[in-house]
Amino acid sequence: MSRPDRFEIEAAGHLGHVFVSKAPGGLEPPRPPIVLVHGIGVSHRYLRRLHGLLAETVDTYSIDLPGFGTTPRPENTLSVADHATYILGALEQLGVLEFVLVGHSMGAQFAVETALQQPGRVPQLVLMGPVTDPQRRTVLQQALALGRDCLFHESFSSNALVLTDYLRCGPGWYLKTLRVMMDYPIEKRIAGVSVPVLVLRGASDPVASTDWCRRLAGRAARASLVEIEGSGHVVQHNGAAEVARVILDSARDEAAAA
Repeated sequence: MSRPDRFEIEAAGHLGHVFVSKAPGGLEPPRPPIVLVHGIGVSHRYLRRLHGLLAETVDTYSIDLPGFGTTPRPENTLSVADHATYILGALEQLGVLEFVLVGHSMGAQFAVETALQQPGRVPQLVLMGPVTDPQRRTVLQQALALGRDCLFHESFSSNALVLTDYLRCGPGWYLKTLRVMMDYPIEKRIAGVSVPVLVLRGASDPVASTDWCRRLAGRAARASLVEIEGSGHVVQHNGAAEVARVILDSARDEAAAA
């Protein structure tokens, strides 16, 4: 895959980046396109493998939200709803009015809130390794789970991507966003989502456990759960091929049903 085109876009008063790959012509890729959203502290970089595989058959967009990656830090802490508003505004500027939204970790919160703000634009959600389990809603519990994941279930390359992005993010912005993540009640908010939801996790993920993902899926109007063997929390990197297959199959099935 060729390098995605990068667009610097200001929306809702904040500056972010959108990375765009158009599917090869003549393949009649499924519509709508697929949009990938990262989690806390990181950027589009740990979504690159998945982005490249999806872009072989469907227009694919990856977003660096304001304050993450190389984007400038906003003056004030942004809420989950603020990030959702940015996603909608940035994609609208690119002419993307309808899209399947894929969020990883805290990105699952952004995805849910985006679907709640403008449900007509998001026909399907994919929540990968969603956070935060209300039964483990303390910073210490989340840190211990993330530590176990890094030590026992991640590859060197996934750990390197995450760590270097954490360093770029900086402790100040990370900690501000961490409080937002911990306070967001995704298990309550997802009940208002009317579109189909695919909850996807690495089978070895200690951050988004099987029990938690089942409970979250059960709160949605229509949801399914898929587990990818041999992967931890950063399932979209270490299990990219299987994740891409599951997302594309699900998108085709939902488009056919619609």
